[in-house]
Formats: sequence, structure tokens, C-alpha cells
Amino acid sequence: MRLAPPWVYVATAEALDDEMRARIHHHRSRRDARWRTIEAPFDLSKALIALDDSRQPIVIDCLTLWLSNILLADADIVAASDDLIAALTVASGPVVVVSNEVGLGIVPDTPLGRRFRDAQGQLNQRVAALADRVFLLAAGLPLQLK
Repeated sequence: MRLAPPWVYVATAEALDDEMRARIHHHRSRRDARWRTIEAPFDLSKALIALDDSRQPIVIDCLTLWLSNILLADADIVAASDDLIAALTVASGPVVVVSNEVGLGIVPDTPLGRRFRDAQGQLNQRVAALADRVFLLAAGLPLQLK
């Protein structure tokens, strides 16, 4: 499906070090003037609700960084996830959500790592349940799951 611009890119990364600043700069340089960028490292649901009347196509990149931000801030993951699901449920335009599949590797050896992996898996399942289509990308190749 091709969607006409303008498009909205909702970024969840924070530039906390030089390497991440370089990554963010690289991502920004790939987007032209047809993109509007909104930074939402914590208040993702609030950002989506604010865009509700726009009906513009939205790309959220990515849930994995957003969830990491929530977890490391010691915020309520369940409440934040519930708020995000509610915002996605009422979104007026098409939304593409990027997330990492973190459950395919070994079980993390730290409690924080296991908590993150479990929370990410639960969030991915909830978002996938809402989605019309779900793709897994492996080696740059899309596999449609739903």
C-alpha cells in the first residue's frame, strides 16, 4: 500500500551518547521534507493522541527503544503499555509500528534483561493483535505473519 505524504515519523530514541547521536543523525538524513518528525521517548501514547485528527500516515520507530526508556526510568510498564494500546486503537490514520523480536535468542542472564524480554514479547503480542498485518524481517526479507 502506498500512502501519500506528508508522513509522520515518531522517534523514540534518545541521544544519550555520541554513537546514538550519529545513528539519529543518519536516520534524519534519510528523511526528506515530506516527513514530520516527533520525538516521543516516553510519552508515545500522548504523541499519538495529539496526532489523532491528522489522519496522516504514522511510523513509530521503535517500540523496543520506547520500552527500554520506560523500563530504565522505572515507570509503570503495564500502565504505559495500556495507554499505548488505547492510543493505537483509536488512531485515525494508518500506523506502522517498528519493534524488535527479542525472544528468539537465549534467555537473558540478568533479572532486568529477563524483565525487558518478557515485557517486549507481551507488548509485541498486544500490538500484533491490533494490527491488520504483521511482518517479521529477517536478513532484510519480509515474512508476513498476519
